[in-house]
Amino acid sequence: MAESSALVIEDLPPGLRRPILLATFAGWNDAAESATSAARFLAQRWSAPCIARILPEEFYHFGLTRPEVRIQDGSQTREIRWPANEFFLGQAPALSRDVIVAIGIEPHLKWQTFCSHILEVARRAQVTLVITLGALLADVPHTRPIQVTGVSTDPELAGRLRTSPTRYEGPTGIVGVLNDACRRAGLPVVSLWASVPHYVSEVSNPHAILALVRRVLEFLEWKTDVGELEEAAAEFDRQLARILAQKPEVARYIQELEQRVAREETSEGVPSGDLPGATDIIREVEQFLREHRREPGQG
Repeated sequence: MAESSALVIEDLPPGLRRPILLATFAGWNDAAESATSAARFLAQRWSAPCIARILPEEFYHFGLTRPEVRIQDGSQTREIRWPANEFFLGQAPALSRDVIVAIGIEPHLKWQTFCSHILEVARRAQVTLVITLGALLADVPHTRPIQVTGVSTDPELAGRLRTSPTRYEGPTGIVGVLNDACRRAGLPVVSLWASVPHYVSEVSNPHAILALVRRVLEFLEWKTDVGELEEAAAEFDRQLARILAQKPEVARYIQELEQRVAREETSEGVPSGDLPGATDIIREVEQFLREHRREPGQG
């Protein structure tokens, strides 16, 4: 086990095959937990073991992101679980390249130092490409396919990943800072972002997860069963259909949102004003989904 400051590398085998680093972070960059859920899905499909981690002590205000107490299975022993930033190595036989999946939590402190540890893992593994995943809230209806936007330091990579360019300027999160750190280090990076309907932001959105998973799988030219996600997405749609049937005010809100998006598409993106009653609608939809949701695999 090699250790350097807060970075702990437990098992990094030599001779990786043109490895890719796929990185996601919970928090501001992760609307409806879409990006981190997509990364976990892929890591599980690849049976990826943990090979490295970043210790949390110097990067978090534990009054804001608190550790959790858990009881170990089959005993009364209580253990503390700290905010985790872990790296998993995917080496499925059918993969043409190895993939290191980094799943973490946006830190509160020392972002540049935090990113330097990620780049150190990339350097030691001789990573040739970084893909970051994110999800953002958008004024889009759930009745439309999830849009994946993105940026890349390499136009050819942007074309292969079919990213729709974004001209966003404003506050950024740890994903944006990591993207910039990769660029400065001369490491090619692509950032993929799923647009999540803002009125269903507090529950997991399987459509957004599926959109990100499919985009990564397409780039890797690797196939796997995504039936679990497809069924979760279908159940998600059924729940929203029940809302529309039971609550006419929600149905009107979605219809107005669909009309607004259609107008923007034909008027060069000129906003058409705020939608009425959005806050109350959002609260009502999310409470309904929390009360009726079923986890994937529970039928």
